[in-house]
Amino acid sequence: MSGDHPSDCVGIDSEQAGKAPGCAGCPNASVCASGKQFDETSQLVEIEKRLRSIKHILLIISGKGGVGKSTFSANLARFLASNESINVGLLDIDICGPSIPRAMGLEGEQVHMSSDGWSPIYIQDNLAVMSSGFLLGSLEDAVIWRGPKKNGLIKQFLKDVDWPPLDYLIIDTPPGTSDEHLSIVSFLKKCANLNGAIVVTTPQEAALLDVRKQIDFANRVGLPIIGLVENMSHFVCSSCHKESFIFKPTSGGAKSLSSSCNIQLLASIPIDPIIGKSIDQGIACWEENKESPAVLAYQSLSKKIIEMFPI
Repeated sequence: MSGDHPSDCVGIDSEQAGKAPGCAGCPNASVCASGKQFDETSQLVEIEKRLRSIKHILLIISGKGGVGKSTFSANLARFLASNESINVGLLDIDICGPSIPRAMGLEGEQVHMSSDGWSPIYIQDNLAVMSSGFLLGSLEDAVIWRGPKKNGLIKQFLKDVDWPPLDYLIIDTPPGTSDEHLSIVSFLKKCANLNGAIVVTTPQEAALLDVRKQIDFANRVGLPIIGLVENMSHFVCSSCHKESFIFKPTSGGAKSLSSSCNIQLLASIPIDPIIGKSIDQGIACWEENKESPAVLAYQSLSKKIIEMFPI
């Protein structure tokens, strides 16, 4: 309730909430009487309890589509889980464009319900995945939902998925600063294990402009930013090993942005054909070439994440 509630307020836990004589004239009377505010609070507590067995929750965000955010999320989850002693979960809340099922080689899989909730899909013993794509008849089906329905599904993912004890839960979000982002931040606000967000961008100013908006969004809603990742940073020739900047950083790229915003630049991941190929085939990118510059960049990043958030 707001700070201008009457001095004789009976509180939201009371059966007389919103109905007691002291509630007359209170702007929150109708909300308290409906029980909605209490219900929302209890659901946040349920989410916190459900996710309590997870040590670290990391959001992957980007201000712009097409920067490879879902590719990054899928690869980060795989590289963290390449250590068999680390348990990883990957949650895809991009409701309208769920690409994680294909990226993880899980097309055609369906979610099963148990007495403990929705069971995630396991790629291996220590890597579990949940996505709205598992709820569609086909990944080609369009999801034409208004905000409240999308937000309801996100809440259900957080409240009802039966995750095992995890060291890391990676949450892949849609691009932008829309309903889904407000929902995920508000739903997780009671979770002390939410470490913050990794912001993914590409070097060109068109992407950085939207990333600045995403950073402003995070600051406004109190979401800590773990660091920046510059995806498709450059291209390394496999023959001569010369670096070429396909997306020329006309304004200094993510390095300049990290300096101006005082945000750590976690990694610069080069363009590599094996990344696109592995995502299309739903396999780990290191199966093609363990010495690829992109593979080495992901290996270095995953080690850095483990050092920042030890298990």
